[in-house]
Amino acid sequence: MNNLTLSYTKSRVNSLLLGGMLVFLVVLGLFSLSQGAFSISFAQVVSILFPFDWVEYESRQVNVLYSIRLPRILMATLIGGGLGIAGASLQGLFRNPLVEPGLIGVSSGSALFAVIFLVFIPGIAQSFAWITLVGLPLFAFLGGLIHVLAVYFLGGRGKTDTATLILAGVAINALAGALIGLTLFYADDAALRSFTFWSLGDLGGASWAKVPLAAGLILLPSLLLIGESKNLNALSLGEQEAFHMGVNVKQTKIKLLLLTALIVGVGVAFTGMIGFVGLIVPHLIRISFGADHRLVLPASFLLGAILLNVADLIGRTWVAPAELPIGVITALLGAPFFIALIFQLHKSRS
Repeated sequence: MNNLTLSYTKSRVNSLLLGGMLVFLVVLGLFSLSQGAFSISFAQVVSILFPFDWVEYESRQVNVLYSIRLPRILMATLIGGGLGIAGASLQGLFRNPLVEPGLIGVSSGSALFAVIFLVFIPGIAQSFAWITLVGLPLFAFLGGLIHVLAVYFLGGRGKTDTATLILAGVAINALAGALIGLTLFYADDAALRSFTFWSLGDLGGASWAKVPLAAGLILLPSLLLIGESKNLNALSLGEQEAFHMGVNVKQTKIKLLLLTALIVGVGVAFTGMIGFVGLIVPHLIRISFGADHRLVLPASFLLGAILLNVADLIGRTWVAPAELPIGVITALLGAPFFIALIFQLHKSRS
């Protein structure tokens, strides 16, 4: 079997895999629409969304589905996918499977600047709603970018070992936490309640006003990241090797840092700090299907969307009619996985 045939076969397998994940995501979304404190059956969901008069439904069910659940599930899909592909890109850039947007300070940096925006620009934001809608993601993006650059340079520009990188992330996270506390010292009760939103992560604020903006600021950078797949494959061999393969290493690094900071910043601005998605998802993809970023990046987006929708479904149904913050669910899923990953790395080095 020649190289051309092998390449075609691999491409076809990848397409089937991504198509299967996409179908599963759609089915999961339809099932999630039927779950919650307010009763809507799966058949009613299909009848409402599509022109099939299978079963009768009430106008209140239509309102709940379109006004509350559908934007929430779309937001979970966008944010989860964005965190998944951002984590995969950062792991490829740093050549380290332990890298995660929250671990290296991107999420905390975005949260810090989001809190600064909410505390010190409350009057303007209340007078002009569009300022909050646009300004908040912009501030969060800047915070995430500044913090990921700080970790990048403190960690030796991606050339050092895991311990140095994690220590740099811990230092930046600690600094961001201290600055958040200092900022909240000047906050009123409303800002303090908003901080609870950032610290735990929540999809309850999803709305149709936010979905188009989130879609534009996450899907476009995600597509640009997928376009860097070949460069990430080259970087995985080392910077010198990538340079000799014709990759503009410096430009690629800057592009990756900008795009991942934008994605994570938008996610934090709209849903708060949601950890571990960017760690779990890329690692599972690499373990299962290999390290080719042409598959890892789009598959990480789809699996991240699936994981966050599952976490949201658990949060909405486990203690219904109350809700668990989605950040709590992802932490419960991710922390044991992170510990197991550390033990695995220890075993591989011994």
